[in-house]
Amino acid sequence: MRTVGISVVPPPRRRAVAVRRGVAGAVVSALVSTLLLFVPTGSAHAAPVLLSQGKPVTASSQEHYGTPAASAVDGDPGTRWSSLAADPQWIQVDLGTPAAVSQVVLRWEAAYAKAYRVEFSTDGTNWSTAHSTTTGQGGTETLNVSGTARHVRVTGTVRATGYGYSLWEFQVYGTAGGTGPGPVTPGGDLGPNVHVFDPSTPGIQAKLDQVFKEQESAQFGSGRHQFLFKPGTYNNLNAQIGFYTSISGLGLKPDDTTINGDVTVDAGWFNGNATQNFWRSAENLAVNPVSGTNRWAVSQAASFRRMHVKGGLNLAPNGYGWASGGYIADSKVDGQVGNYSQQQWYTRDSAIGGWSNGVWNQTFSGVEGAPATGFPDPPYTTLQNTPISREKPFLYLDGNTYKVFVPAKRDNARGVSWNGTPQGQSLGLDQFYVVKPGATAATINQALSQGLNLLFTPGVYRVDQTINVNRANTVVLGLGLATIIPEGGVTAMKVADVDGVRLAGFLIDAGTVNSPTLLELGAQNSSADHAANPTTVQDVYVRIGGAHAGKATTSIAVHSDDVIIDHTWVWRADHGDGVGWETNRADYGVRVYGDDVLATGLFVEHFNKYDVEWYGERGRTIFYQNEKAYDAPNQAAIQNGATKGYAAYRVDDSVNVHEGWAMGSYCNYNVDPTIRQDHGFKAPVKPGVKFHSLLVVSLGGMGHYNHVINNTGASTVPAGTSTVPSTVVSFP
Repeated sequence: MRTVGISVVPPPRRRAVAVRRGVAGAVVSALVSTLLLFVPTGSAHAAPVLLSQGKPVTASSQEHYGTPAASAVDGDPGTRWSSLAADPQWIQVDLGTPAAVSQVVLRWEAAYAKAYRVEFSTDGTNWSTAHSTTTGQGGTETLNVSGTARHVRVTGTVRATGYGYSLWEFQVYGTAGGTGPGPVTPGGDLGPNVHVFDPSTPGIQAKLDQVFKEQESAQFGSGRHQFLFKPGTYNNLNAQIGFYTSISGLGLKPDDTTINGDVTVDAGWFNGNATQNFWRSAENLAVNPVSGTNRWAVSQAASFRRMHVKGGLNLAPNGYGWASGGYIADSKVDGQVGNYSQQQWYTRDSAIGGWSNGVWNQTFSGVEGAPATGFPDPPYTTLQNTPISREKPFLYLDGNTYKVFVPAKRDNARGVSWNGTPQGQSLGLDQFYVVKPGATAATINQALSQGLNLLFTPGVYRVDQTINVNRANTVVLGLGLATIIPEGGVTAMKVADVDGVRLAGFLIDAGTVNSPTLLELGAQNSSADHAANPTTVQDVYVRIGGAHAGKATTSIAVHSDDVIIDHTWVWRADHGDGVGWETNRADYGVRVYGDDVLATGLFVEHFNKYDVEWYGERGRTIFYQNEKAYDAPNQAAIQNGATKGYAAYRVDDSVNVHEGWAMGSYCNYNVDPTIRQDHGFKAPVKPGVKFHSLLVVSLGGMGHYNHVINNTGASTVPAGTSTVPSTVVSFP
């Protein structure tokens, strides 16, 4: 997607791994409570009033008797609060009543904070982040913020000097008696765009057909739909699934809900070309196909999870036109999977009766019945197990009560997770805010501040504040490709450096004002150990352009350790509205700074500079699909110093351990086919940095690669227009 944005310098390298698991990191993590979110705004409210002077104030410590916390709110520029020389430290003021806070002024003594947060609370217990920085400059800092708070706290996490933290004045401005959203009521109905059926419901096929007619070609439309089938058996149905449509069973296991019929994706709307069959899903159903084979001809962002196909599965469109998928997980296909024209595909933790063929990159991890590795001919890469996996949360019925099942983590997984009793946790909807179209960011954040999870019903949500997920184990689950559009240049969502957050099933669509990031996982220099309970990001997609001229500098920034990215498509649009080299400029796709991050099914395409950059240690990627930006106007536009082009996947030179399997980059420089890309992949040559099954492809000779990785691997130039990959079986 093309986005106008400024270049962002990567954060400094993370601390050594010996510190990573240390006490300091644990203390900081413990202080990051939960809740709400307030974003800095461009200007303060009119005529703000000083609210904090003389109000009750407390602090984590004081240096000695002459520097109490009260000295920071006494209005005397010659007295100060100072803390002990340790991290973290905090000072907080109680304004007495909730206020609409618009500005915080920090007048630092020489011992200032390099990294700190300004936090708001209405009750003194649950805190939200109103402002954070890792580049504090000291002196007098005037921070324009927005939110309702009775308690305001400054938490210093990194000192700029060897002393503690020291403030001459801590001033809070705003309007007394300001109010934010009131308490949010959990639970409730699922809204107008969720269609729930049981076997006795009349007109099921008619409803399926009606929605498909609306959504078949609505690639950038606003319609969003979720079909939910209660446990039971449904006969003679053909559920054709269009854009922004999801179909799911409401049983705890797929076989609880059986469709004697088909769940179909084809490409008639695009003349038999399936390469734009995006943004849809099928989950948690058993299907008995009418012909014996079900057709699921999709490309990116179209997951097939927790399905049982009692027959074969055809991944190609009628007529075997082009297709560019795809992803299957936690599914069982009794018959053969027909790959046919699919360029690439990733299947994880499943069981299949066989696999027909490969084109460029067919990848399997933890799949019973998968073919053996043969890359590049046949182009199969097979791992016996998936190192770590945890399946996506899903909605189900426990009797007549809706609940969300949160599957347990599996190590060295193989086969489906639902043989026997599913392992995990059930959460009632009384623990969720059911988000419906029209909900504001302030209300969503209020729900989070109350300790609720989020269930986004199908719809498009415009947010003028960052959605701030601060509580460990929070579930954010979308139905029907619920879509979040950040406005005013905010980051759509930030997740604190806490355990076990689950993000799943939604699309972030960049707004027209450039956002520095769209999704952040952890803050810079996060260091807490989440190995036992990692954050997972599943079927979370990012789009920049296509529906409108979106803008974002970096799409996803991963700062926390141990994150699992399980199927994402991060896409700078090459077609649709608001598309052009500078119109929807987006320099970076996914940037990983955390250690021990695992990506399973990583699709990242068309960014102006690096599609993926990896700075963290011990990162692993199983399956990567990339296209370089089609619309580079000339060689100069992508020149990277002395290097021709930016790598599709770059591992920083500081990294010592990294491993990747089954990774492909394709170029289609259709504006200037003379463009040359030095390589698809860039990595340091070190014993701990390893790659397996790499390929680069020139699509029809529209631009070429000189090498596959670094200076290794044959050029695609000799292949001319034949679209034959250049491959590297192992590196180094």
